[in-house]
Amino acid sequence: MEWHQIQYFQVVAKTEHITRAAESLSISQPALSRSISKLEEELGVPLFDRNGRNIILNQYGKMFLYRVERSIKEIENGVEEIKQALHPEHGTVSLAFLHSLGISFVPEIVSSFQSQFPNVKFQLNQASSLSVLEQLESGEIDVALVSLHQEHKDIVRLPLITEELFIIVSIHHPLANQDTVDLHDIKDEPFIAFKDGYGLRTITDQLCEQANFTPKVVFEGEEIGTVAGLVGAKLGVSLVPNLSILDKNKVKLLRVARPLCTRTIGIAWKEGRYLSPVTKRFIQYVKNQGNLQ
Repeated sequence: MEWHQIQYFQVVAKTEHITRAAESLSISQPALSRSISKLEEELGVPLFDRNGRNIILNQYGKMFLYRVERSIKEIENGVEEIKQALHPEHGTVSLAFLHSLGISFVPEIVSSFQSQFPNVKFQLNQASSLSVLEQLESGEIDVALVSLHQEHKDIVRLPLITEELFIIVSIHHPLANQDTVDLHDIKDEPFIAFKDGYGLRTITDQLCEQANFTPKVVFEGEEIGTVAGLVGAKLGVSLVPNLSILDKNKVKLLRVARPLCTRTIGIAWKEGRYLSPVTKRFIQYVKNQGNLQ
Protein backbone atom coordinates (compact mmCIF):
# COMPACT_ATOMS: atom_id res chain seq x y z
CA MET A 1 0.00 0.00 0.00
CA GLU A 2 1.45 3.33 -1.09
CA TRP A 3 0.77 6.85 0.09
CA HIS A 4 -0.63 8.04 -3.25
CA GLN A 5 -3.19 5.20 -3.15
CA ILE A 6 -4.47 6.50 0.18
CA GLN A 7 -4.75 10.03 -1.19
CA TYR A 8 -6.49 8.83 -4.36
CA PHE A 9 -8.96 6.77 -2.35
CA GLN A 10 -9.87 9.75 -0.17
CA VAL A 11 -10.69 11.93 -3.18
CA VAL A 12 -12.71 9.20 -4.92
CA ALA A 13 -14.58 8.46 -1.69
CA LYS A 14 -15.50 12.12 -1.32
CA THR A 15 -16.62 12.61 -4.93
CA GLU A 16 -17.93 9.09 -5.64
CA HIS A 17 -17.07 9.87 -9.25
CA ILE A 18 -13.95 8.54 -11.00
CA THR A 19 -13.88 11.16 -13.75
CA ARG A 20 -14.21 14.15 -11.44
CA ALA A 21 -11.73 12.65 -9.00
CA ALA A 22 -9.21 12.06 -11.81
CA GLU A 23 -9.56 15.67 -12.95
CA SER A 24 -9.09 16.88 -9.39
CA LEU A 25 -5.95 14.77 -8.98
CA SER A 26 -4.61 15.64 -12.46
CA ILE A 27 -4.21 11.99 -13.47
CA SER A 28 -5.88 9.88 -16.12
CA GLN A 29 -9.12 8.08 -15.36
CA PRO A 30 -7.68 4.60 -16.19
CA ALA A 31 -4.69 5.23 -13.91
CA LEU A 32 -6.98 6.21 -11.05
CA SER A 33 -9.23 3.18 -11.61
CA ARG A 34 -6.19 0.86 -11.56
CA SER A 35 -4.94 2.45 -8.33
CA ILE A 36 -8.31 1.95 -6.59
CA SER A 37 -8.57 -1.64 -7.85
CA LYS A 38 -5.06 -2.42 -6.60
CA LEU A 39 -5.92 -0.96 -3.19
CA GLU A 40 -9.02 -3.14 -2.99
CA GLU A 41 -6.94 -6.19 -3.94
CA GLU A 42 -4.49 -5.46 -1.13
CA LEU A 43 -7.30 -5.02 1.39
CA GLY A 44 -9.13 -8.08 0.09
CA VAL A 45 -12.50 -6.33 -0.04
CA PRO A 46 -14.31 -3.92 -2.42
CA LEU A 47 -14.54 -0.38 -1.10
CA PHE A 48 -17.17 0.80 -3.58
CA ASP A 49 -20.38 -0.60 -4.98
CA ARG A 50 -20.36 -0.17 -8.73
CA ASN A 51 -23.46 0.35 -10.88
CA GLY A 52 -22.39 1.12 -14.43
CA ARG A 53 -20.41 4.36 -14.30
CA ASN A 54 -21.67 5.20 -10.84
CA ILE A 55 -19.69 4.22 -7.73
CA ILE A 56 -20.93 4.41 -4.15
CA LEU A 57 -18.81 4.06 -1.03
CA ASN A 58 -19.89 0.86 0.73
CA GLN A 59 -19.69 -0.09 4.43
CA TYR A 60 -16.07 -1.23 4.09
CA GLY A 61 -15.17 1.93 2.23
CA LYS A 62 -16.77 4.07 4.94
CA MET A 63 -14.90 2.13 7.60
CA PHE A 64 -11.61 2.59 5.76
CA LEU A 65 -12.27 6.27 4.96
CA TYR A 66 -12.73 7.04 8.66
CA ARG A 67 -9.27 5.66 9.43
CA VAL A 68 -7.72 7.24 6.35
CA GLU A 69 -8.94 10.72 7.25
CA ARG A 70 -7.69 10.36 10.81
CA SER A 71 -4.31 9.19 9.53
CA ILE A 72 -4.04 12.01 7.00
CA LYS A 73 -4.93 14.53 9.72
CA GLU A 74 -2.23 13.12 11.98
CA ILE A 75 0.32 13.33 9.17
CA GLU A 76 -0.71 16.91 8.41
CA ASN A 77 -0.33 17.74 12.11
CA GLY A 78 3.09 16.09 12.08
CA VAL A 79 4.17 18.14 9.07
CA GLU A 80 2.98 21.32 10.78
CA GLU A 81 4.80 20.40 14.00
CA ILE A 82 8.02 19.88 12.05
CA LYS A 83 7.58 23.24 10.32
CA GLN A 84 7.10 24.90 13.69
CA ALA A 85 10.08 23.04 15.14
CA LEU A 86 12.25 24.23 12.27
CA HIS A 87 11.12 27.84 12.59
CA PRO A 88 14.01 29.75 14.19
CA GLU A 89 11.62 31.78 16.35
CA HIS A 90 9.00 29.14 17.22
CA GLY A 91 10.89 25.89 17.75
CA THR A 92 11.93 23.96 20.83
CA VAL A 93 15.41 23.66 22.33
CA SER A 94 16.09 20.42 24.19
CA LEU A 95 18.69 21.35 26.83
CA ALA A 96 20.34 19.29 29.57
CA PHE A 97 22.61 20.75 32.23
CA LEU A 98 24.37 20.04 35.50
CA HIS A 99 22.43 20.36 38.74
CA SER A 100 24.67 23.16 39.95
CA LEU A 101 23.92 25.22 36.83
CA GLY A 102 20.21 25.18 37.59
CA ILE A 103 20.61 27.63 40.48
CA SER A 104 21.26 30.75 38.39
CA PHE A 105 23.32 30.11 35.24
CA VAL A 106 20.70 28.24 33.19
CA PRO A 107 17.68 30.28 34.38
CA GLU A 108 19.48 33.49 33.44
CA ILE A 109 20.52 32.21 29.99
CA VAL A 110 17.06 30.83 29.18
CA SER A 111 15.28 33.94 30.46
CA SER A 112 17.57 36.23 28.49
CA PHE A 113 17.11 34.20 25.30
CA GLN A 114 13.33 34.07 25.66
CA SER A 115 13.17 37.82 26.19
CA GLN A 116 14.34 38.13 22.58
CA PHE A 117 12.57 35.07 21.22
CA PRO A 118 9.43 34.66 23.36
CA ASN A 119 7.87 31.94 21.19
CA VAL A 120 10.77 29.53 21.63
CA LYS A 121 10.13 26.68 24.06
CA PHE A 122 12.65 24.76 26.15
CA GLN A 123 12.69 21.15 27.27
CA LEU A 124 14.98 21.19 30.31
CA ASN A 125 16.65 18.28 32.05
CA GLN A 126 19.05 18.34 35.02
CA ALA A 127 21.43 15.41 35.35
CA SER A 128 24.95 14.36 36.25
CA SER A 129 27.77 15.11 33.83
CA LEU A 130 27.93 11.47 32.71
CA SER A 131 24.18 11.27 32.20
CA VAL A 132 24.12 14.52 30.22
CA LEU A 133 26.80 13.23 27.85
CA GLU A 134 24.93 9.93 27.44
CA GLN A 135 21.79 11.87 26.52
CA LEU A 136 23.76 13.79 23.91
CA GLU A 137 25.11 10.53 22.48
CA SER A 138 21.67 8.91 22.27
CA GLY A 139 19.97 11.94 20.77
CA GLU A 140 17.60 12.49 23.71
CA ILE A 141 18.75 16.12 23.86
CA ASP A 142 20.08 18.63 21.33
CA VAL A 143 22.53 20.64 23.41
CA ALA A 144 24.06 20.58 26.89
CA LEU A 145 25.78 22.79 29.43
CA VAL A 146 28.45 20.73 31.18
CA SER A 147 31.85 20.92 32.82
CA LEU A 148 34.65 20.33 30.33
CA HIS A 149 36.95 18.25 32.51
CA GLN A 150 37.53 15.44 30.03
CA GLU A 151 37.38 14.66 26.32
CA HIS A 152 34.39 12.78 24.97
CA LYS A 153 34.27 11.16 21.54
CA ASP A 154 32.07 12.86 18.92
CA ILE A 155 31.03 15.68 21.27
CA VAL A 156 31.73 19.25 20.18
CA ARG A 157 32.53 21.41 23.22
CA LEU A 158 33.06 25.15 23.52
CA PRO A 159 34.18 26.74 26.82
CA LEU A 160 32.00 29.49 28.26
CA ILE A 161 33.12 30.33 31.80
CA THR A 162 35.77 29.20 34.26
CA GLU A 163 34.71 28.99 37.90
CA GLU A 164 37.03 28.96 40.88
CA LEU A 165 36.47 26.08 43.31
CA PHE A 166 36.69 26.66 47.05
CA ILE A 167 37.14 24.41 50.04
CA ILE A 168 34.12 24.83 52.29
CA VAL A 169 34.27 24.08 56.00
CA SER A 170 31.89 24.64 58.88
CA ILE A 171 32.24 28.09 60.46
CA HIS A 172 33.23 26.19 63.62
CA HIS A 173 36.05 24.29 61.90
CA PRO A 174 39.64 25.19 62.91
CA LEU A 175 40.45 26.14 59.29
CA ALA A 176 37.60 28.67 59.28
CA ASN A 177 40.04 31.18 60.82
CA GLN A 178 41.99 31.17 57.56
CA ASP A 179 41.14 32.62 54.16
CA THR A 180 43.56 30.62 52.02
CA VAL A 181 44.85 27.06 52.37
CA ASP A 182 46.50 24.37 50.27
CA LEU A 183 44.31 21.50 49.13
CA HIS A 184 46.71 19.13 50.89
CA ASP A 185 45.68 20.73 54.19
CA ILE A 186 42.40 18.76 54.14
CA LYS A 187 43.96 15.36 53.35
CA ASP A 188 42.97 13.95 56.76
CA GLU A 189 39.52 15.55 56.89
CA PRO A 190 36.27 13.60 56.33
CA PHE A 191 35.17 14.62 52.85
CA ILE A 192 31.63 15.27 51.55
CA ALA A 193 31.84 14.32 47.87
CA PHE A 194 29.51 14.13 44.91
CA LYS A 195 28.47 10.78 43.51
CA ASP A 196 30.44 9.04 40.80
CA GLY A 197 29.44 10.30 37.37
CA TYR A 198 29.12 13.90 38.53
CA GLY A 199 31.58 16.37 37.04
CA LEU A 200 32.54 17.85 40.40
CA ARG A 201 33.39 14.38 41.70
CA THR A 202 35.74 13.73 38.79
CA ILE A 203 37.34 17.15 39.14
CA THR A 204 37.75 16.73 42.91
CA ASP A 205 39.42 13.32 42.49
CA GLN A 206 41.78 14.74 39.88
CA LEU A 207 42.73 17.75 42.01
CA CYS A 208 43.30 15.64 45.12
CA GLU A 209 45.52 13.35 43.09
CA GLN A 210 47.55 16.40 42.07
CA ALA A 211 47.85 17.24 45.77
CA ASN A 212 49.10 13.67 46.46
CA PHE A 213 46.21 12.33 48.53
CA THR A 214 42.92 10.47 48.19
CA PRO A 215 39.95 12.17 49.87
CA LYS A 216 38.39 10.28 52.78
CA VAL A 217 34.82 10.28 51.49
CA VAL A 218 32.22 9.84 54.23
CA PHE A 219 29.11 11.04 52.38
CA GLU A 220 28.13 11.33 48.71
CA GLY A 221 25.51 13.75 47.44
CA GLU A 222 23.95 15.01 44.21
CA GLU A 223 23.10 18.61 45.04
CA ILE A 224 25.48 21.35 46.15
CA GLY A 225 22.90 22.51 48.67
CA THR A 226 22.88 19.07 50.31
CA VAL A 227 26.68 18.85 50.33
CA ALA A 228 26.96 22.31 51.86
CA GLY A 229 24.32 21.44 54.45
CA LEU A 230 26.35 18.41 55.59
CA VAL A 231 29.47 20.57 55.76
CA GLY A 232 27.59 23.19 57.80
CA ALA A 233 26.55 20.40 60.20
CA LYS A 234 30.27 19.73 60.87
CA LEU A 235 30.22 16.32 59.13
CA GLY A 236 33.11 17.05 56.79
CA VAL A 237 34.58 19.41 54.20
CA SER A 238 34.07 19.72 50.47
CA LEU A 239 35.18 21.45 47.26
CA VAL A 240 32.56 23.50 45.40
CA PRO A 241 32.08 26.66 43.30
CA ASN A 242 30.91 29.82 45.03
CA LEU A 243 27.15 29.75 44.44
CA SER A 244 24.34 31.77 45.97
CA ILE A 245 22.85 28.61 47.48
CA LEU A 246 25.73 28.38 49.98
CA ASP A 247 24.71 29.57 53.44
CA LYS A 248 27.63 31.77 54.51
CA ASN A 249 26.27 31.77 58.06
CA LYS A 250 27.10 28.08 58.31
CA VAL A 251 30.05 27.49 55.99
CA LYS A 252 33.28 29.33 55.30
CA LEU A 253 34.80 29.46 51.81
CA LEU A 254 38.56 29.01 51.67
CA ARG A 255 40.54 29.92 48.57
CA VAL A 256 42.92 27.17 47.47
CA ALA A 257 46.48 28.36 46.89
CA ARG A 258 47.78 25.07 45.47
CA PRO A 259 46.91 23.46 43.13
CA LEU A 260 44.78 25.79 40.99
CA CYS A 261 41.22 24.66 41.61
CA THR A 262 38.78 25.54 38.84
CA ARG A 263 36.22 24.01 36.55
CA THR A 264 35.31 25.16 33.05
CA ILE A 265 31.68 25.19 31.97
CA GLY A 266 30.91 24.85 28.30
CA ILE A 267 28.21 24.22 25.76
CA ALA A 268 28.25 20.89 23.94
CA TRP A 269 26.43 19.03 21.16
CA LYS A 270 26.86 15.82 19.16
CA GLU A 271 29.13 16.21 16.16
CA GLY A 272 27.42 15.49 12.84
CA ARG A 273 23.87 15.37 14.26
CA TYR A 274 21.21 17.60 12.72
CA LEU A 275 20.53 20.74 14.76
CA SER A 276 17.34 22.69 14.20
CA PRO A 277 17.60 26.40 13.32
CA VAL A 278 16.40 27.44 16.77
CA THR A 279 19.00 25.21 18.45
CA LYS A 280 21.74 26.72 16.29
CA ARG A 281 20.45 30.17 17.19
CA PHE A 282 20.55 29.32 20.91
CA ILE A 283 24.13 28.01 20.64
CA GLN A 284 25.21 31.18 18.84
CA TYR A 285 23.38 33.31 21.38
CA VAL A 286 25.17 31.66 24.29
CA LYS A 287 28.52 32.06 22.52
CA ASN A 288 27.83 35.74 21.91
CA GLN A 289 27.10 36.58 25.54
CA GLY A 290 30.68 37.69 26.02
CA ASN A 291 31.58 34.75 28.26
CA LEU A 292 33.31 32.68 25.61
CA GLN A 293 36.94 32.22 26.58
